[in-house]
Amino acid sequence: MTHWIASSNRDNAKILDAKHIWGVPKRNKTLMQRVKPGDTILVYVRQEKEGDTILPSAITGAYEVIAEPYEDPSRLFVTPPQMGDEVFPYRMKVRPIRVFAEPLEFKPLIGDLRFITNKTMWSGHLRVAMREIPEEDYRFILRRAGAEA
Repeated sequence: MTHWIASSNRDNAKILDAKHIWGVPKRNKTLMQRVKPGDTILVYVRQEKEGDTILPSAITGAYEVIAEPYEDPSRLFVTPPQMGDEVFPYRMKVRPIRVFAEPLEFKPLIGDLRFITNKTMWSGHLRVAMREIPEEDYRFILRRAGAEA
């Protein structure tokens, strides 16, 4: 089993939670081919502004991949403006393990996460659709969210 952290925006995290489907851009096809049923995904949402409020970067929950990844070109996800006409066609079905009642703020976790080797420029570690993370990091995040699996 591999543990992943998946970068998203809040709109697409809500779609994932409602539809139990995660998708990545066309350019991530080879990455998606590494994902297997039984793998787990932590969903990371970037800092966003909502009205006058700044919503911090956070982890919103943990999911298990329940089927082989597939391709579907239909529009399901919200495409960020800088991504043009991307539809995130490489997808996987997931089931929730733990959806956190309150998103777990990410910045306080950085010092303890092994996959973040540059603690100053940490956001660079999350600029990809998905990245593999060590089991210790996965367990640490669940513990901090009060949701140890």
